[in-house]
Amino acid sequence: MVTISVSDSAWYKYMNTPSNSGLASVPAVTQYLRAAEALDVDYEPLLTQVGIDRKVLTDINKHISSQAMENLLALLIEASGDPCFGLRSAQFVEPASYSVLGYISMNCSSLRMIQAKIPMYEKIVGDMGVTSVEVSNGMVLQRWSCHFKNALVRQHEVENVLASWCLFAQRFLNFKGWHSVWFEHSGPSDTALVKEYTDVFDCEVLFDQPASGFRFLESTLDELFPQANEQLLQTLLDHATTILANLDHSHLVAQKVKNLLRLVLKQQAPSSEIIAEMLGMSSRTLQRKLDEEGTSYKDLLNELRVELALYYLQNTDLSLESIAYQLGYAEARSFYRGFKQWTGRTAGSYR
Repeated sequence: MVTISVSDSAWYKYMNTPSNSGLASVPAVTQYLRAAEALDVDYEPLLTQVGIDRKVLTDINKHISSQAMENLLALLIEASGDPCFGLRSAQFVEPASYSVLGYISMNCSSLRMIQAKIPMYEKIVGDMGVTSVEVSNGMVLQRWSCHFKNALVRQHEVENVLASWCLFAQRFLNFKGWHSVWFEHSGPSDTALVKEYTDVFDCEVLFDQPASGFRFLESTLDELFPQANEQLLQTLLDHATTILANLDHSHLVAQKVKNLLRLVLKQQAPSSEIIAEMLGMSSRTLQRKLDEEGTSYKDLLNELRVELALYYLQNTDLSLESIAYQLGYAEARSFYRGFKQWTGRTAGSYR
């Protein structure tokens, strides 16, 4: 199968666009706070400085703004005096660090399934960055692109995310198949610190690379995880979709519509009247608000369908009929016709 870079897809373009009201989950922040505690850093004044309510951090289902998290990390890095603060913070990773996504991963049957499921719901963890996957010449690059603007914070965040992936895979998936880890930024000026990286990743560590992520053999994508539970996985995915739909209180109406469509699409192709009722407004009001945002209900439904179709075709082994069902089509031929209109290609030739 010829693999088309996910970066070329509408799905990737959507997922790689930072939200105007970006969020970060409390578990994502907590990991850094636990690392700060281990270094005897008093972070309470820092929370106040960046405007984070301490009470919010007691609820793992809450979120703060991603900008507040970026500001907090800048202060924590400085206060810690640790050039490897982000890397070392990864030792505190646990399933709950990724909210429901951690438990979804543990119940997927393979890395291929994880890659097919997780990115669709990545925004639950936050808008700090986005995961993408590329396959070429028998090798996979699973990369993470950080949205933070502060270069130093971005470096620590990338190191934390990749180290957390690595330790999570070792501890909870019993997976150690990484060939190498790449970092876009340069390595530490103190060469003695390089050992810190090799100790964590237990594979080749390369800096100044074109992307940040892991490279590994394509064949490992289908190695089975014995602890997978398909029934529990579906329950977790439904829960994750509900969480996603509830995250958009301050988003544009268009984004709210797309999130609601994600929740119900595989059950039916809902009318705009149904979605309007779910949003607590009339269909006329919904149409007016979407007009003001330069879009329409039909355009949003088609956008979501093409995003999901491209993702399913590139990253899953679902049959075309199953994909049509996931997209809310009663008949597969309607999906085939729609895909050809969207892309100018048949779904089979794209795969």
